[in-house]
Amino acid sequence: MNAQVGVALAHWGYIAPMLSPISSEAQYAQAVESLDSVLDAGGADESNPLAGLADLIGERISAWEHQHHPMPQTMPANEVLAFLMDQHGLRQCDLPEVGTQGVVSELLTGKRSINLRQARLLAARFGVGIELFV
Repeated sequence: MNAQVGVALAHWGYIAPMLSPISSEAQYAQAVESLDSVLDAGGADESNPLAGLADLIGERISAWEHQHHPMPQTMPANEVLAFLMDQHGLRQCDLPEVGTQGVVSELLTGKRSINLRQARLLAARFGVGIELFV
């Protein structure tokens, strides 16, 4: 047996729940919490080994949200951000990677546009396509 497979098998009980399809709101909440933890641990950086795990968890979250929490297609970026923050129970201070609380406030009110760096970070954090923010 390959050494990597052996390590994966030894830890599969911990990993499998993060990779299995979401089938309830409770599992959805756990997936969002897992994604936040992975992103905080460096998964928002595409060169970090955790980026692949962040993508996989984000895809599961996105699939659940698409089916159970559909978002209107014509929503402005600041409203998309407000919607996602509400869905995830986040406040302005919970997005330090985007900017200060004042910057997030200006983004939410439309006084400031979401830039490409912020759009990438937000897309990764919420497991959605970057096109929602640009």
